[in-house]
Amino acid sequence: MTDVETRATPVTAETTTIDEKPVATTTETTESTTTEKDSANDKEEQVTTVFHDRINYNVKHPLHNAWTLWFDNPGKKANAQSWSQNLKEIVTVETVEDFWGVYNNIAKVNHLESNSNYHFFKKGIRPEWEDPANSNGGKFSIQFPRNRTGEGINDYWLYLLLAMIGEQFTHENEVCGAVISVRKVFFRVALWIRSSERNEITEKLGTQIKEFLNVPPNMPVEFTPHGESAQKSAQKFSL
Repeated sequence: MTDVETRATPVTAETTTIDEKPVATTTETTESTTTEKDSANDKEEQVTTVFHDRINYNVKHPLHNAWTLWFDNPGKKANAQSWSQNLKEIVTVETVEDFWGVYNNIAKVNHLESNSNYHFFKKGIRPEWEDPANSNGGKFSIQFPRNRTGEGINDYWLYLLLAMIGEQFTHENEVCGAVISVRKVFFRVALWIRSSERNEITEKLGTQIKEFLNVPPNMPVEFTPHGESAQKSAQKFSL
């Protein structure tokens, strides 16, 4: 009996009980799951948009098109050549964050000197009649009296920019860009488009401008063909 008990003792010491094994497995699984969750949380914390942190964001939202901001202040006696030379390309934006970064750091429209102009066009299109994208087109324009508009012109200009970069126009491919002009007694907001023919598409664009800018009913939106287009069959009209 003594020999049997002696031989049985090592077996008992080396055997792992059933209760011990699942405990070890569960602990390993829990630790693995916790590590995966912590890793996922770390990744989520690393994704910072401009809506979370206006300065330290690391994720940007791309625009459908890239847009270029131009500026000119040619003076009262500028001719076509001097105006073109005075036209300055400022910056091109390709994301929502880039747009707001530019907009919030340039002079507001009502602070610009008389005869100044901001031009905001799709990348690759110069804000000139001679550009191939504009040569057969025209512009919708609205004049706002300075003495009655004041700082409100900044909102009109912003609403038009947001409508363009946000692809809100039904016929977005027809849109070339926009211009805001500062004059002594008025501000003029203009949308440049590729076509000068009066049709359903053109009139839809004009109607949407009034809608997006919330233009008063008694304020007309006028369409004027560019350069050579004005000498052909294209005619001015108002909406």
